[in-house]
Amino acid sequence: MGIHERFWLVILIAAPLAVIAAELPIARPGCPDKCGNVNIPYPFGTREGCYHDQNFYISCNHTYGLPLAFIQDSELNVTDITLEGRMQIMQFIAHDCYNKSGHPIYDNNPWLRVGLNGSYTISDTENKFVAVGCDTYAWVEGFQGNNTYATGCRTECDSIDYVTNHNCSGIGCCKTSIAKGTNYFIVTVKSFSNHTRVWNFNPCSYGFVVEESKFDFTPDDLRRLQKVNKLPMVLDWSIRDVNDACGESIKDNACQGNSSCVRVDNDRYRCKCLEGFEGNPYLPGGCQDINECLNPNILNECKGMICTNTIGSYNCSCYEGYHHVEISGKEVCVANQQYDWKRILIPVGIGGLALLLVVGTWLSWGYNKWKLIKLRQKFFMQNGGLMLQQQLSNHEGSAETTKIFTAEELEKATNNFDESEIIGQGGYGTVYKGTLRDGRIVAIKKSRIIDQSQNEQFINEVVILSQINHRNVVKLLGCCLEIEVPLLVYEFITNGTLHHHIHNKRQASSLTWEIRLRIAAETAGVLSYLHSAASTPVIHRDIKSTNILLDDSYTAKVSDFGISRLISQDQAGLSTVVQGTIGYLDPEYLHTSQLTEKSDVYSFGVVLLELLIGESVLSFDRAEEERNLSMYFLSAIKDNCLGKILDGSIVNEANIEQLNEVADLARKCLSVKGEERPTMKEVAMELEGLRMMTKHPWVNELRDAEEVEYLLGETSDKSGHDFDASGSMTVVSNTFPSQVELAIRNGR
Repeated sequence: MGIHERFWLVILIAAPLAVIAAELPIARPGCPDKCGNVNIPYPFGTREGCYHDQNFYISCNHTYGLPLAFIQDSELNVTDITLEGRMQIMQFIAHDCYNKSGHPIYDNNPWLRVGLNGSYTISDTENKFVAVGCDTYAWVEGFQGNNTYATGCRTECDSIDYVTNHNCSGIGCCKTSIAKGTNYFIVTVKSFSNHTRVWNFNPCSYGFVVEESKFDFTPDDLRRLQKVNKLPMVLDWSIRDVNDACGESIKDNACQGNSSCVRVDNDRYRCKCLEGFEGNPYLPGGCQDINECLNPNILNECKGMICTNTIGSYNCSCYEGYHHVEISGKEVCVANQQYDWKRILIPVGIGGLALLLVVGTWLSWGYNKWKLIKLRQKFFMQNGGLMLQQQLSNHEGSAETTKIFTAEELEKATNNFDESEIIGQGGYGTVYKGTLRDGRIVAIKKSRIIDQSQNEQFINEVVILSQINHRNVVKLLGCCLEIEVPLLVYEFITNGTLHHHIHNKRQASSLTWEIRLRIAAETAGVLSYLHSAASTPVIHRDIKSTNILLDDSYTAKVSDFGISRLISQDQAGLSTVVQGTIGYLDPEYLHTSQLTEKSDVYSFGVVLLELLIGESVLSFDRAEEERNLSMYFLSAIKDNCLGKILDGSIVNEANIEQLNEVADLARKCLSVKGEERPTMKEVAMELEGLRMMTKHPWVNELRDAEEVEYLLGETSDKSGHDFDASGSMTVVSNTFPSQVELAIRNGR
């Protein structure tokens, strides 16, 4: 074999695209191996006959619009499972929050129990207990079977100037370890001075158990964590050794061929593939031989030699005419005969070097291109691309109207996502203004944090918006899945949010009553369409003035469907983890976790109050019992002084009756019991009728003469409902029903 032939043989062996390994099965034959974006490897399974025992049953819940995985029938949301004994879940944060005067407004003490016959424990190697705040002490009480312990830390700082990025050593943030074998813990967090000294930059104390690699502290967390409900943490799992399944006598029954049984302790074990093999050691034939000769590190070790794969290992051998020689402790191949190396190498080396440079440059370009393609494929899969395609394919025409943009298109459109292009920021992400190649101006939504729940909200929003065709809903133009953080591309709405116009004094003066009434009617029309006219009914779940955009003609455009839910026609309600915005949240939903269309009705009622009164939904400048705008409004009705709180710029003799009727409609929408609220269809019809009165005054003659005297005479709350004087701000802790032995709680 000549030198050039040997050169090309080495190149072909080392080529990254030479062999593409087939994916190995992870679940039992005929069993689902995924729930949403989560792989479900045996010994876990989603139905009977697919899991090792009941402890490893994973409930795949399809009621959230996107399938979510839970341990058994609990509220423990699983986001990742590995065969190395690791399971990632989402766990609550403890909050202790105060207003500027030092009065408590929100606190909770989350706890978590993972028993299940010892199959799960809280990982002491991957989790840390973290306390965040500048007026904070927090502790965790842990239980190891019948043994208990407690640990924690305190952190105080008078100025945010002392708090540094990526530093959790005591100033603003401190952390400590979790004891090994913990299967139950309770987190408690408190304040020394009710945050009165640091309230302007840190209104809350926080405590939580978190996967250490997933939390990188920054000073922004002192305020940002107030809006974060859960963070990822890790459980260790193993199989209980009931009948000496890991013993020598029946070892093969526990761990399959080419694998070994590893004891976690005296009565629990895990299986692992032998060195040189990979796959699922719990399945027959699950551990398959690895072709080490496709590994770049092994190829480098065999540089200048032939790499031969063997069962469980590999060999490096010399080409024909060469033999092994050890030089400086390393084996190399040398020719069997001696040659005049100068006479051979000088002419060959010059030509070979030139060829090597050309081929090396070509291979480097090809390899980098291949890596980029594979990375984009990885992000496409990681961001739920296949699931999104499946969801869209279930709805006729959806895939044709939703464009898949490339990363280069959107980077160019936003000047590589420059900060100067930012037009909005919220709890779930950042919105950039961009200009496409065809000159269209668009809004591009980019997730703030890279985690499973964000991706699920992203897919949920694409699926829902792809089915909605309504002039008052922000149009989805497309999405991009091939970068680490998924992106959504919308039509650009030019005039900002309704919230900005209402609460900015200069802008509010241009919002006449006629415009406000039209915005209310258009928004109600969208919700009526979502609830009763869409092909599959949709509950928006986060109606608020910041999610209502306005164009240059003040036409309303409803946006942000990230936490919305599709519901089937026969579903009366949907049991979910409570999500939304404080001040707009339906109090009945807060208490029961039962999501219905009437939850949107309540939120819309709060938006009506903003249009009528022009004040913030939550304000610490009002009396404590009136901080919530709904309570402030109902209190004014009860005291016969509604006229005093209405926005003065919209009150005149010509529209007093309309203001009365809209106020009465808002009162009905804010009924504590959902069954006593009107439907959005009824609300939309009522508002459209009032608009007709504005456009065509003679319509008044055809209307019933009965008037609601809220502004001119005595009135009372006709709903017969008693509201908690402290408002929804005190109803913030979520308590879920106990489920089997495994349970989760947020709150006391």
